[in-house]
This record gives sequence, structure tokens and C-alpha cells, in this order.
Amino acid sequence: MARKIATNTVVTRDELLSFVKDRHDAVLITKRADGRPQASPVTLGVDDMDRLVIASYPSRAKSKNLRRDAVATVCVLSDDFGGPWVQIEGYAEVIDVPAAVEPLVTYYRNVAGDHPDWDEYRQAMLEQGKCIIRITIEHWGPIATGGFPPHLA
Repeated sequence: MARKIATNTVVTRDELLSFVKDRHDAVLITKRADGRPQASPVTLGVDDMDRLVIASYPSRAKSKNLRRDAVATVCVLSDDFGGPWVQIEGYAEVIDVPAAVEPLVTYYRNVAGDHPDWDEYRQAMLEQGKCIIRITIEHWGPIATGGFPPHLA
């Protein structure tokens, strides 16, 4: 059986966004108050200004951490765990309701499509006190796949 060779494909910003827009599973890394990393599995989308967007609650560790230190790292995964992935770094802002309602609508549309009742959705976001995390992309690595190093092929 042929060995699967690991790949690292350097991509432009447009290629990165094309890759990320089709994937919604990710791990968000933030910094705890003592500097240690805190990892959160998240569902993400890309908004109309090409920022990564994540729905959350103000009381979650990721939201609290990002309010204190806006540096965020995200590992965007493929639906197939062994599929391609990419690491993205940037600066985050956390927006609370009511200002977060329309960005949450955009988030939902970009991740799940249309909602059967947008007024109901907006009301639910207000009642739940949701927030949205927006990450402005600053740096990214290559789109990578796992496998053996080429010299072991």
C-alpha cells in the first residue's frame, strides 16, 4: 500500500478564504489570564468583510479571554478529520447583543443557510444574550494534510 505523503500548500488570501468558507469545524485558541492556552471547539463562518465569525456567549472562557487579550489562533478542520486543515492567526473583537444581532444573522446564513423565521431568530439571540466573535485575519499557514514526510515515500 502506498504511503500518504503530507502536503503543505502555500495559498493566497483569496485561496484561504475559499478553503475556509466551505469548512465550519475549527478549534479556537485563546490565552488564559496566566498566559496558558485555552482551546475551544467551535463552528465558524466568514462574514461579508472576510473575517472569521464565531457565535458564543459573553460568559464563555473564549469570550472573556479575547476581551482581555485579542490575539486568536484558529485551526480550521475539514469534515473528514484526516482532511486538509489550516492555521490562522488574527485579532478578535467580541460584540454583545443588541449590536451582535445582525452579525449573528450573517453568521447563521453563512454557516447554515436560511432560517425559517428571521424575526424569531433575532429574538432568540436577544433572549439568549449571545455574542459574536469576529477575527480579522492577519497571518495564515499553508493548507496542510497529514501523512509521511516526502523522504519516507
